Amino acid sequence: MTSPDHPSGSDRIAEANASVGASYVINVQADEPMVTGGQIRALGAAVRGGAPMATLATRFDRREDFLDPNQVKVVLDNRQRALYFSRGPIPYPRDEMDTFDASWLTSHRCYRHLGLYAFQADFLRTLTGLPPGYLEQVERLEQLRVLENGYSISVALTDETTIGIDTPEDAARFEAYLMESG
Repeated sequence: MTSPDHPSGSDRIAEANASVGASYVINVQADEPMVTGGQIRALGAAVRGGAPMATLATRFDRREDFLDPNQVKVVLDNRQRALYFSRGPIPYPRDEMDTFDASWLTSHRCYRHLGLYAFQADFLRTLTGLPPGYLEQVERLEQLRVLENGYSISVALTDETTIGIDTPEDAARFEAYLMESG
């Protein structure tokens, strides 16, 4: 068990890895219960690609999900590194905001961040020593601390969808999925 006083999952896994001593650490969070082996392998490959941290994203295909602040969005640069994470719709479809639909989402690079992370162990120790940043506190997204401090996050894309559980409605949707899939 790790200390109950940690402010984040990253702090907890950093404490655990101080005993384990792994070179790389993958953090699969409980709010993503549908994680697959393929997603974990993609994270491992992404963190070994040079960035100190990696995460996953998948394309949005529903307008209501893209507008939901509990579904975190990420925009990427041309090297598949995160430029920014937000609870707001990014990229923002300024000229189509009132009329955009699922076809707009699938024809643009609109990615939903999945709550899975991989770290180089040295960077994980560095990250837990950094103070929370302004953007992190405004958006309530810990990964923004990484970007605010000039580090990069590699983002592996996956077609394997998940049901992230952040609200009671998400839990009900996940329960329904389990009932349907028997």
